[in-house]
Amino acid sequence: METLEQFDRLPRAIVNPYFNALSIIKNRLIWDLNPSSWSSRKKMEKLKDSHVGRKAIIICNGPSLRKVNFDSLIGTDIYFFGLNKINLMFDETAFRPNAVVASNYFVIEQNKEFYNSTDIQLFLNSDKSDIIKNRSNVVFVNYSGIPRKFARDCSMSLFQGHTVTYTAMQLAFHMGFSEVALIGCDHHFETKGISNKTVIAGETDPNHFHPKYFADGVKWDLPDLLGSEYHYDLADKTYKQFGRKLVNCTEGGKLEVFERMKLEIFINK
Repeated sequence: METLEQFDRLPRAIVNPYFNALSIIKNRLIWDLNPSSWSSRKKMEKLKDSHVGRKAIIICNGPSLRKVNFDSLIGTDIYFFGLNKINLMFDETAFRPNAVVASNYFVIEQNKEFYNSTDIQLFLNSDKSDIIKNRSNVVFVNYSGIPRKFARDCSMSLFQGHTVTYTAMQLAFHMGFSEVALIGCDHHFETKGISNKTVIAGETDPNHFHPKYFADGVKWDLPDLLGSEYHYDLADKTYKQFGRKLVNCTEGGKLEVFERMKLEIFINK
C-alpha cells in the first residue's frame, strides 16, 4: 500500500464521479465567498486581450537560463513572464519581468517575503491567498480539478497542467499575445524519482538556474515531465488553432514539443 500511495495521494478502490464533482463545487464555492476572489476576477477581466498582437517571453527556471544575457533584453517591446523564484537572479541584473507567476504551494510559502513586498504584477495560486497580501498588483488564480483543459479566458479558473509554465501559457493567451516564446525550459532534471512526489532538497540545486532555488532541506515536488508534455502539446494546438504561435527559444534542453527558434530571431524578426 505504501508503494501505491506514492503514485496516488488519495488511493480509493473506485473512481466516483459524484465525489469528484462535489469536491470541485465545494472548493469553488469556498473561493467565491472569499472577497479576494471578487477583486482578482475584476483584475483578470481587465487584462483580457490587453496585449493583442504583441510578443511575450516566458522565463522558465532551468540551468540554461544562465546563458541568457538579460541586460540585453532591457528596453525591448516584449512582455516578460517570470516564474516562481525568478527574483533569485535580481542581484545579478537590472532586468525585471513584467509579471511573476507561481502556482506551487512550496514555492509560494518559501518565497512569500518577495511576493509580499514587490510591486511587480503577480499571478499566484488562490489556495495561498491567506499568506499573501491582496493588493493592486496581485491576482489570485483559481485552479480547477477538471483535467486536460486549456483556459483561453482565465477569468474563472485554470488547470495546472503539472507545471507553472502551463499557467503562464494560458495567461499569455488570455492577455492576447500573438507570439509567445519559452527560455530556460530545459525539461530535464538531474534529480530522479516518482513524479509529483514531495522530497527534501539537498545543500544545492542542480535542476534550476540558481544553486539555492530548492536547497538546504526545503520541500519540493518532483516534476511530471510526461504530464507537462501532454499539456504543452495541448497549448501548442490551441495557439495554432487561433492563429497564434508558441516557440521554444531555450538554448539546449530536451523539450521538443514546440518549434525551435533562436532568441535573437524571435525578438528581432
